[in-house]
Amino acid sequence: MAINRKILIIDDDQVMLSTLRILLGDYFSVIKTSNNPENINYLLELDEWDVVLLDMNFTAGASEGKEGLFWLKEIKKKLPEILVVMITAYGDIKLAVEATKLGAQDFILKPWENEKLVTTLISASDLSQSRKQISELKLHKNALIRNSSLRSKLIGDSVKFKELLNKVAKVAPTDANVLLLGENGSGKDVIAREIHNLSSRKDKAFIAVDMGAVTESLFESELFGHKKGAFTDAISDYAGRFDLANGGTLFLDEIGNLSLAMQSKLLTVLEQRKLNPVGSNKSKDIDVRLICATNRDIKKMVEAEEFRIDLLYRINTIELELPPLRIRTGDVELFANYFLKKFCKKYGKETISIGKDVIDLFKKYDWPGNIRELENTIEKSVIMCTSDTITEMDVSLSKGFSDVQDVEPKTMDEIEKHYLEKAIKNHGNNITKVAKELNISRPSVYRKMMKYGL
Repeated sequence: MAINRKILIIDDDQVMLSTLRILLGDYFSVIKTSNNPENINYLLELDEWDVVLLDMNFTAGASEGKEGLFWLKEIKKKLPEILVVMITAYGDIKLAVEATKLGAQDFILKPWENEKLVTTLISASDLSQSRKQISELKLHKNALIRNSSLRSKLIGDSVKFKELLNKVAKVAPTDANVLLLGENGSGKDVIAREIHNLSSRKDKAFIAVDMGAVTESLFESELFGHKKGAFTDAISDYAGRFDLANGGTLFLDEIGNLSLAMQSKLLTVLEQRKLNPVGSNKSKDIDVRLICATNRDIKKMVEAEEFRIDLLYRINTIELELPPLRIRTGDVELFANYFLKKFCKKYGKETISIGKDVIDLFKKYDWPGNIRELENTIEKSVIMCTSDTITEMDVSLSKGFSDVQDVEPKTMDEIEKHYLEKAIKNHGNNITKVAKELNISRPSVYRKMMKYGL
């Protein structure tokens, strides 16, 4: 069965073209031939060829190879990276050297030896594919590096936040693994990126993975990668997140959501500092700086045997706890104005300001959804505002957990929100247990939390 290789053959001998189609049929999936070199520019655009087999002479009686050298230059001018193998019945050392100088990959003499010709063309094709893969990987990695170099906006003057930043400044230059603890929406992803940006790995990739969204069946493939054919849908090699982050930083958010089986696989890779892509027998060395985050009480999970203590030791060389927004009262106004500017620009309302009564209301509010809830609140307020100042009439705030039992729900949404809040509080933000109690899936819990600003 022909492997996915593509070859373009240009030769004035129609019999030879037919012979080559038959000879190469078992080795190339796409074979395009032409006896007219004038069609080369058109043919090059028909497909992404791995190799071009080009004759040196096209005029009857010609033997000096000038035509082939001319068309070789034209091909390399149009596609400098494409591999070209020259073929001729009149070969000499001088001609071969000249063709090589112009960019030819190899030189074949007619009549050829079948085995040598096939080997030469397969080698050129495989080299071409390898170069393309390396080029694509570099482009992909450069894009990741550019993305990771974007500094996140650090906002805050409160004492608690300054204390956190002081610890971050000490931790970032090291290669120590970091565990970030904090409630949903408190900015763990922003701190993770700041640690990366202040580290010696800042020019390498920063790869973030939401572990709560990775299913157990795809865990190994997503994190460690897979080889083509490893399973039904593995139509090509796939670089896992560890591979993409090699040399840089890997941020595993919601680490507390991993099952014990997934924890075991992760621990093995961290201990050995090697990984095996699914379907491969070859190990790959890895060099990543690991940052993990969770909103759950990880130590209680260890006590309940829901989280492996040996994995905890691996991921929390340094442990940093992010303060919730409710104890960062002095930062609320800073965040509010930052998000106001962002959403005014987005919705074309750049003259809007926030009334003092609204700021005072924000400072008294508990913000159970933290910074994420404040951002969502400001966006809705900008949309609803019809004047140049956001007032309390434009603001919609949820009730904090402390108020859940004091309010009797009336509508279906209020009832749903009431029981969701209660379940979250009862289970200490353990989304798996919340989903089990409410008899819904974990993704449904997350969607409802976003819906109600929790």
